[in-house]
Amino acid sequence: MTEAGYPVSIKGVLIRDDRVLLVHNERDEWELPGGRIEPGETPEQTVAREITEESGLPVEVAEILDAWMYHIAVAAKDVFIVTYGCTTTSSAAPVLSHEHSRIGEFSEDEVLGLRMPEGYKRSIATWFDRLRARQPVR
Repeated sequence: MTEAGYPVSIKGVLIRDDRVLLVHNERDEWELPGGRIEPGETPEQTVAREITEESGLPVEVAEILDAWMYHIAVAAKDVFIVTYGCTTTSSAAPVLSHEHSRIGEFSEDEVLGLRMPEGYKRSIATWFDRLRARQPVR
């Protein structure tokens, strides 16, 4: 008997200047940068490497945000998604990699109207909320 498993994708929510970094995929959806764990990597190392590969931006991984199953209807498959909140001190513009058709940074309000899985939107909202809670009250 064989055991069925799911692919795992580690994604990062990178927010700077009140904007979240997103990439556009072949399914005409916006998504969080990230990818699969390579042998010997931790999930945190994976997300840091993937964001740098996909955007050219160095990142620090702060904390886990969410984990959920995503059913990709057009591919008829399920993927286990884990999201992490990330930060960067870089002010450089993100650079589009060969893996995606577009890259952009979006405000929290803009994310609401984008075509993307609800789980990603939930992770983005969670990281915006946690970052706001850490800011000193003025």
